[in-house]
Amino acid sequence: MQNTTQLKKGDTAKVLSGKDKDKKAKIIEVDRKMSRVVLEGLNIRHRFEKSRAGSPGTKISFPASMATGKVMLVCPHCGKPTRIGHHFLEDKSKQRICKKCKKAI
Repeated sequence: MQNTTQLKKGDTAKVLSGKDKDKKAKIIEVDRKMSRVVLEGLNIRHRFEKSRAGSPGTKISFPASMATGKVMLVCPHCGKPTRIGHHFLEDKSKQRICKKCKKAI
């Protein structure tokens, strides 16, 4: 797997395929090694805990990770899903830019 994702924690992303298609959410976790992201409130999975010592069993819901190829960054300026470009500043640092509106992300 490639770890070429340019998504960061706190970005807004749109889901391109799957049961949550066309929904937008904030990225809460990025796993670059496995090329996966976790979106807030989307791709919800459930886990059940057994009852122990008199306490009843519980159903735990949590957002599961999804592949980075299934999500696309939403530009905070133009509000459209976009690919990410790069622009080099004068101090030789790299900055992410929106491919549609050409503004810094």
